[in-house]
Amino acid sequence: MAQFNIAHLYPDLMNLYGDRGNLICLQKRLEWRGQECRIQNVGLGQSIDFAAIDMVFMGGGSDREQGLVYADLIKRAEEFRQAIETDLPVLCICGAYQLLGQAYISADGQRLRGLGFFDFTTQGSQPRLIGNILVETELGGQTTTVVGFENHGGRTFLNDARLKPFGRVLKGYGNNGQDGFEGIKYRNLIGTYLHGPLLPKNPVVADFFIKAMAVRRGMDANITPLYDAIETFAHQQVKYKILNS
Repeated sequence: MAQFNIAHLYPDLMNLYGDRGNLICLQKRLEWRGQECRIQNVGLGQSIDFAAIDMVFMGGGSDREQGLVYADLIKRAEEFRQAIETDLPVLCICGAYQLLGQAYISADGQRLRGLGFFDFTTQGSQPRLIGNILVETELGGQTTTVVGFENHGGRTFLNDARLKPFGRVLKGYGNNGQDGFEGIKYRNLIGTYLHGPLLPKNPVVADFFIKAMAVRRGMDANITPLYDAIETFAHQQVKYKILNS
């Protein structure tokens, strides 16, 4: 039995639309496989040892919360960036995703700096892009659909050749409602606008992170399959609803 450590960054500030459910999903799917999972909450000013954790999760938040988080996270940005380059699994939702880029520019022109890990910018605009979303993605050589809920005023435009979109939008808006792409994928990092929470509705994505954690530990890449009939049925029902709405 192994113990996996997942850092939940700024849970009191970045936790919109049930994002914490992603951690509950990961924890249960590890426990069902006979592993332990420890969730470490990291708030403003609290230390984090990236070498001692197996995954980072950060949810969405408002502009004000993003500003507070940026001021704190920039102090450890280089260590975080280096961990990403060594294949640390990372899931960033909505506002956390936007923070990975160069800047967020609000609709009234105020510029909120990002961590600058990647070359993309988010422009605030109206109307907000709201609704259920269906995306097609490839994870571990397997093509799958992903369902979720998006609610964002920002339009994100990717300029970084290193990045791949998380997926192709089949229905919904995605990064900007124009180019047909959603989120980003880089090494074991996924940035996405999908709330809901994302992982319980999409066990394939949850297992992508679990496999990545195991491989990074030097463990067997063939993680134990779970009986996902209920999760798969729920996914298919949401998918059907989105396609026929």
